[in-house]
Amino acid sequence: MALVVMCGQPCSGKSAAAACLAAALRSSSTDLTVRIIGESSLHLGRNDSYKDMVVEKNLRGVLRSEVDRSVSRDSIIIVDSLNNIKGYRYELWCLARASGVRYCVLFCDTEVDHCREWNRNRLEKGEPAYDSNIFEDLERRFEKPDRRNRWDSPLFELFPSRDGIVETAPVIAEAVSYLTKKVDSKTRDVKVLQPTIATQTVRTTESNSLYEMDKATQEVVNAIVEAQSCSLGLPVNKISVGPNLPTMETSAMLGCCCLKLRSLTNCYINLQRSVGLPELRSLRRTFIKLAGQYSLSGPPPPTDADSAKRMFVDYLNREVSA
Repeated sequence: MALVVMCGQPCSGKSAAAACLAAALRSSSTDLTVRIIGESSLHLGRNDSYKDMVVEKNLRGVLRSEVDRSVSRDSIIIVDSLNNIKGYRYELWCLARASGVRYCVLFCDTEVDHCREWNRNRLEKGEPAYDSNIFEDLERRFEKPDRRNRWDSPLFELFPSRDGIVETAPVIAEAVSYLTKKVDSKTRDVKVLQPTIATQTVRTTESNSLYEMDKATQEVVNAIVEAQSCSLGLPVNKISVGPNLPTMETSAMLGCCCLKLRSLTNCYINLQRSVGLPELRSLRRTFIKLAGQYSLSGPPPPTDADSAKRMFVDYLNREVSA
């Protein structure tokens, strides 16, 4: 349903804001499934997760994998982590787009001095906090979100040091409205990301599907070439492209070739001109390429020869007739 990315300096109030947002979402509807994913939910320590670049990179990989497994159109996932690198936020945005869900960033805009003070107080109380050197390193490397970027939009900004963090905050209510509003063709203020071929996972198909399609389309091409050759001087010639398929009839009159499929649907292939072998080969290559691309978002390609022939005949009907 949605992916929410928390963002902010260390000890800026992100976890508290994530908890308030989750509570507000659950209050808005009892049917919502809300999950918070972060270091604490994965039982990872703050200092151990950010003590060096290698460990930090591994942490981002673990979080990204967990988000990838969890994000769906039936739940709202809140990523409660620093998310301080804009390239990493872009990766999360790509996950949301691949899943076809809503996406937003909730930025806790807290002054660094307040973050440093809150971190110091946590250390003194023995609560989870960052070591001073780790805190300063993370603070220097923070990349502030920019609403002009796709992966930072829409951007909801909280100011915890000034306004505090409460469930009834206007920004929280605005985010809840954006995440739960029903979308139709007239909705303009809510954007649902749409997957593309580049972001979709390639669907696994039968290992012989490509072979069957290649073989079946070649048989159709051979049948058309033979029919055009044999029909010269003859009014009608019948050819068969398969034992369980309709018969194609061809007639050549004044250089015109017409292929007819006798079936319940009376499907016709009208060749208003003689189609040479190079053009048929080009159409065949294009059809196989389009069938492979369509299988990413639609039904898988046919794994039997008869279905492949029917699809190819239908494609030729549209292309040659046009």
